[in-house]
Amino acid sequence: GPMYAFTENFLLPLSHDEVVHGKRSLLGRMPGDHWQRFANLRLLLMFQWTYPGKKLLFMGGEMAQPSEWNHHETLPWHLLNDNYHASISKLVGDLNRLYRGNPALHQDSDSDGFYWLSWEDSANSILSFARRNGDEQLLVVLNFTPVPHDRYRIGVPMEGAYEEILNSDSQHYGGSNFGNGTAIYSESRPVMGQPHSLQLKLPPLGGIVLRVAALTR
Repeated sequence: GPMYAFTENFLLPLSHDEVVHGKRSLLGRMPGDHWQRFANLRLLLMFQWTYPGKKLLFMGGEMAQPSEWNHHETLPWHLLNDNYHASISKLVGDLNRLYRGNPALHQDSDSDGFYWLSWEDSANSILSFARRNGDEQLLVVLNFTPVPHDRYRIGVPMEGAYEEILNSDSQHYGGSNFGNGTAIYSESRPVMGQPHSLQLKLPPLGGIVLRVAALTR
């Protein structure tokens, strides 16, 4: 990943070749029950959109097509009548808006645009990192297990009130709505090599994006 991510310009493709020839669709490869499969796909999309690199998603992935792509048929547009499938489409739209509206997510060829908070929490299968453009920063926390966390602490670079601006587990996307609905205030408690920290609720098989809402005076 970051060892070489800024030596060239990278695409993050979930392309045509990923969803044909017996490989199954993105949704079809997800483990677990019906709810977990959709949650896993939402988490994958959030990881793709927030990590450095340009995004490529092949048609059908944005509506969680359950079967492989078939060039003999049209896309299964009727899936959008189902709330689970429509919720994936809604998330992709919101991820596009998040990406377009936050230049910190555009800094793909500059190592200053990315830094890890923690890649070491293998016990919980949680990744956390920051995207940066000058003073603007977004924090991303991804939980790759079905275990929710009530009090997960991450280090943050700036003190202040943080707001959750996207949560893949939101009820709007068919999730369990486990998250941080109000501003979270940092504490002067160093964690992960950062001078301040936040105590978060982390959704199961979900990711959240945070930004500073207001600096402490």
